[in-house]
Amino acid sequence: MPDHVAAPYFEAWTGESPAALAAASGNKYLTMAFLQTEAPGSCTAYWNGQPAQPIAKSTFGKDIATIQARGGNVIPSFGGYSADTTNTELADSCTDVDAIAKVYESLVTTYGVSRIDLDIEADSINNTAGIDRRNKAIAKVQRWAERTGRSVEFSYTLPTTTTGLAPNGVALLQNAVDNGARVDVVNIMTFDYYDGATHDMAEDTKTAATGLHAQLAALHPKKNPAKLWKTIGVTEMPGIDDFGPAETFTTDNAVTVKKWAAARGINTLSFWALQRDNGNCVGTGGANNCSGIAQDTWYFSHAFKSFTRR
Repeated sequence: MPDHVAAPYFEAWTGESPAALAAASGNKYLTMAFLQTEAPGSCTAYWNGQPAQPIAKSTFGKDIATIQARGGNVIPSFGGYSADTTNTELADSCTDVDAIAKVYESLVTTYGVSRIDLDIEADSINNTAGIDRRNKAIAKVQRWAERTGRSVEFSYTLPTTTTGLAPNGVALLQNAVDNGARVDVVNIMTFDYYDGATHDMAEDTKTAATGLHAQLAALHPKKNPAKLWKTIGVTEMPGIDDFGPAETFTTDNAVTVKKWAAARGINTLSFWALQRDNGNCVGTGGANNCSGIAQDTWYFSHAFKSFTRR
């Protein structure tokens, strides 16, 4: 992965081609959401929790290879709100750490990816047993990667307040430290604050990331402050988020955040989600297929894509 990468989320359940939308939008990198189990108790992960979509080259393999051939890559993502509230997030569902690790490894060997994202929110961020299993599995995969000469990064995508992670997010990262699991990127979702306030979403991104930086410094006191910034990611929700108009990420906000992210040197700049990057439903909040604001199609993709650099 590049040292600084723009990688918007792609909603993998829509039936669309990630390679086609990546080309149309000008994105070289995508975060593909989501992988989860079909039912609680299972240790088998599928794309969208659907047995017809296993981790196999027959599922998205051609698309991923096409994206890689263009010089990009995808970041498979586990969890998400739906899985995190139905006990089908892999480490919540599966109680076998070795089996969890094998699923992560299978993504690397099947698709040739080099980063795995873990979107942990809602019930999952309070599931201490699942958190511990997940971090133990991460550590196992990292030891496997070292033995086999592979490069595998892990990112955690977590909810945030406007001033940093809530205590349960910090506890998740502390557990990673305790288990010897390296978290390469902590990616905060800078939207859906649900605090009843009217937000300047760009400014709140800055304060949330600054708060996270301080929290990471406390967890890793020996790390250089500049290097800590290189382990931070932010994910925006273009337009009107799930809360409503008081939390609207505007086109001007996108320009501000991209400039700030480049100057600060964070690792990842993302948004939820690629299929929302159009202005086809002005006034609608929280839609899966449009931003709810007046914008050119692919505006946010074009605003963020120059962030990617080695």
